[in-house]
Amino acid sequence: MRDKTEAMEEQIAHLTRTVDDLSEVAARHAREIEALSRRLGMLLEREAERELDAGGTIPLADQKPPHW
Repeated sequence: MRDKTEAMEEQIAHLTRTVDDLSEVAARHAREIEALSRRLGMLLEREAERELDAGGTIPLADQKPPHW
């Protein structure tokens, strides 16, 4: 009975460690996603300003391809 209890305690300790590790990874990923989202927002704003400075034409991304 004692061996079984020790084995379960070891397994619980291992699973607890795994959950803690995964929690840290998820938190790091959330921070990275937040930073990348901010960068993307800045790049989109910069591109929009650049397109306006180029003469106010329709942005290339919004133009229909010539075959349409």
